Amino acid sequence: MAWNSFPLEIIYQIFGWIAFFSWSISFYPQVILNYRRKSVVGLNFDFVVLNLTKHSTYLTYNATLYFSSVVQNQYRDKYGRDEMIPVAANDVAFSIHAVLLTAFTLFQIFIYERGIQKVSKISFALVIAAWGTAAVCVFIALPSHSWLWLITVFNTIQVTMTVIKYIPQAFMNFYRKSTEGFSIGNILLDFLGGVTNYGQMATQSIDQGSWVNFYGNIGKTLLSLVSIFFDLLFMVQHYVLYRNKPIHHSSKLDEGNDEALLKSSDLATSDLP
Repeated sequence: MAWNSFPLEIIYQIFGWIAFFSWSISFYPQVILNYRRKSVVGLNFDFVVLNLTKHSTYLTYNATLYFSSVVQNQYRDKYGRDEMIPVAANDVAFSIHAVLLTAFTLFQIFIYERGIQKVSKISFALVIAAWGTAAVCVFIALPSHSWLWLITVFNTIQVTMTVIKYIPQAFMNFYRKSTEGFSIGNILLDFLGGVTNYGQMATQSIDQGSWVNFYGNIGKTLLSLVSIFFDLLFMVQHYVLYRNKPIHHSSKLDEGNDEALLKSSDLATSDLP
């Protein structure tokens, strides 16, 4: 399917690559902050672990739909032969970069000072459940070659992880009454990426006169909306609620009470200094 408007095609590409560079660069402020402090205290480990699963499943979806002609044909059979594939080259490039940088951040957690923070059992269970579900769906899809359905499952997993992954960090900031150790640069760039990613999808839909692009790739749509929502929340925490505030030490947290924190947030990491 060809573009109807050359200017809109250019705008689409501009939005896409702004989103790519914003989201890609957004990983570096946290990595640099960890390196300079030689510490990951203040960075929620659940956030990183869930984020790795999120980006790995999103990479599976993007790469398969972008490169596989078989899956592309299944997509057009479902949504219309004239519909454009809702995955661009910048989506694939971003996903590859995101998996690598998230894995590197996880490596920093192992090598830098982390106090008594650790990954919660709930996050471990969520990751195991996500990959277990994906594995079962692979065997379900094999006999009928339902590859579009299969990658849609991966996309659903990434949407679920996108919703969940921010919650532990938000609760952690709330309990500490501080955003120290969590890079706001990451959030500002993530916000820009979410806005331009949504703009890219809207541009394609306007050109084609169809909104299939949004519900045909619901994962990308929700990715932008959820990211924008939580980015705004983190901005409020950093610039309004906990601005220039020292870390609040709760007695429960200082005592290393893992259960108290898990019950309060359901997903937050345990034990903060």
